[in-house]
Amino acid sequence: MSKRRVMALLTALAVGCALWFVMPTTSQAAPARKGAAAEFVVSEAQFNQMFPNRNSFYTYSGLTAALDAYPGFANTGSDTVKRQEAAAFLANVSHETGGLVHIVEQNESNYPHYCDAGQPYGCPAGQAAYYGRGPIQLSWNFNYKAAGDALGIDLLNDPYQVERDAAVSWKTALWYWNTQSGPGSMTAHRAMVDGAGFGETIRAINGSLECDGGNPGQVQSRIDKYRQFTAILGVPAGDHLSC
Repeated sequence: MSKRRVMALLTALAVGCALWFVMPTTSQAAPARKGAAAEFVVSEAQFNQMFPNRNSFYTYSGLTAALDAYPGFANTGSDTVKRQEAAAFLANVSHETGGLVHIVEQNESNYPHYCDAGQPYGCPAGQAAYYGRGPIQLSWNFNYKAAGDALGIDLLNDPYQVERDAAVSWKTALWYWNTQSGPGSMTAHRAMVDGAGFGETIRAINGSLECDGGNPGQVQSRIDKYRQFTAILGVPAGDHLSC
């Protein structure tokens, strides 16, 4: 098995097995771009309805401030498809974070495991600095490097930005959603805009850990949340919900 394949598997395991705990908010979210909230298919009232018990760190303004990083997100295809993609993203985020309550990985004994010292850039922030953070857990030094390079943010040297700045945290989740297929065959963004369905977004995040009978209860939990959120946004859930 190639090193790239091993690392992809380890990353999937990290996403699937992470536990979380609440961290205090230490900074304000970056201001949203002008008009971003108005353009987003989820209103602030709908966002609050979806996440009534969310941590104050996960602000709506932080999410809308992150939208410029991937302008095609929830902005491709028909209005129904846009809303379905937003619902799919937020449903998976809700599942990963307990309803946007948890910010970072709970089991601190895991923290040193996320440093791949074989990478040429190493782990400049420290061996234990690359634990899971954010709406869709970002872990491993090579993922912080890749996300930071894509976003123009130095996350390799300062991964703590993901738990300090709401907009940065949301951007890392959008980076994974829009650019990474993980253990799946397509990105979650492509799954929604090309009609593959919600089930393929689950596969892109957790693959066989949940799909193909791996954990049907977790799959159903994600589907239930997606149906709830599409109902809030007034669109059908569509086909191919399971994986």
